Amino acid sequence: MRGHDKISVVKIHRRHLPESKRLRVERAAAFFVKGAAVAGFAILLGGLPVRAAAQAPSERPAAADASRLPDAPQAHVTVASGEQQSDPQVAGSVSGYVVDPSGAAVVGARVTLTRGTAATKQEVMSGEDGQFSFANVAPGAFTVTITAASFAAQTANGVLHPGEIFTVPTIALALATEATEVRVVVPTVEVAADEIKEQEKQRVLGVIPNFYVSYVQDAAPLTSKQKFGLAWKTTIDPVNFAVVGVIAGVQQWQNNFAAYGSGWEGYGKRYGASYGDFVTSTFFGGAILPSLLKQDPRYFYKGTGTVGQRVRYALSMAVMCKGDNGRWQFNYSAIGGSLISGGISNAYYPDKDRGAGLVFENTLIGIGENAATNLLQEFVIRKLTPAAKNNAATAGQP
Repeated sequence: MRGHDKISVVKIHRRHLPESKRLRVERAAAFFVKGAAVAGFAILLGGLPVRAAAQAPSERPAAADASRLPDAPQAHVTVASGEQQSDPQVAGSVSGYVVDPSGAAVVGARVTLTRGTAATKQEVMSGEDGQFSFANVAPGAFTVTITAASFAAQTANGVLHPGEIFTVPTIALALATEATEVRVVVPTVEVAADEIKEQEKQRVLGVIPNFYVSYVQDAAPLTSKQKFGLAWKTTIDPVNFAVVGVIAGVQQWQNNFAAYGSGWEGYGKRYGASYGDFVTSTFFGGAILPSLLKQDPRYFYKGTGTVGQRVRYALSMAVMCKGDNGRWQFNYSAIGGSLISGGISNAYYPDKDRGAGLVFENTLIGIGENAATNLLQEFVIRKLTPAAKNNAATAGQP
């Protein structure tokens, strides 16, 4: 070995060197050996603390240094202990998928994430694949609410830990169930048609037509076609032909309109004049003018209230009527129809029974006759009409 070689050399030199030089050489060799030994021992001792520090770090040096400076901030040293401790404020993320009952992705669903209060909510829309994702979500309990058109709202709850990537189980939306209210509204025309059918069954004592009386206070308004139909039905009723015949017979018996003469010829003229008055007043007062002025030509039976109230109502209905809009108004149709009918009658009545004065006089007489007829309608005729319908409703008063 090299050490052995050096010793041999020393010995060789000792044999040939002088005494003084030999002593200096021996001292130098001894110093070299001691220095090498001290250096090796120092290196050995210096390595041991380094390895110990790597295995078990201590807080004492830091604490000692800190204690030397009373005003210096204290250092916080975290000691590692197997697992790395987590920061409770580290945000995480929440994601998931939204599908329909068939499993297909729901695109454009509104997804809302709330934590504690509504002030901390986040909103996103589901993507093409139905996925949604929330980033930077603070740890803690949360609720995810999903809403989409035609689907019922759905919620999911969870707890997010610090730094966690939370995946919400796939949320399947159910189809929304709506309570649909179906209201079948019968057209007003059909309602009025049914009411007219009932009116056409109304006959006093089961014989005399009583078509222009409604026992339903809130009856549906008539169309122009229905007004003309009711007028036509009234003027061609066989019973009305008979009634006109009775009137003509009474006129001939009293020798009214003497210019018509007597016998069958006189009776025929009186019959024609009476039937002409009946037709013109019915069509002008019950169909033509009511259609133009939007008025209802019928008498609406009251049937309720005190006797005085019913009397006043019946009398007022001689000059009042119900409009097609349901409001009470002046009966221009009936009064105008009487004036027009009277004017037309000047064409076939005898000369001495013509004139504007007679027209207005007959119109006023007709208003009085209508008032008397209305009183009979209100207190008597309904009792004598088997098919009369009384709804007892009093929808508004004139």
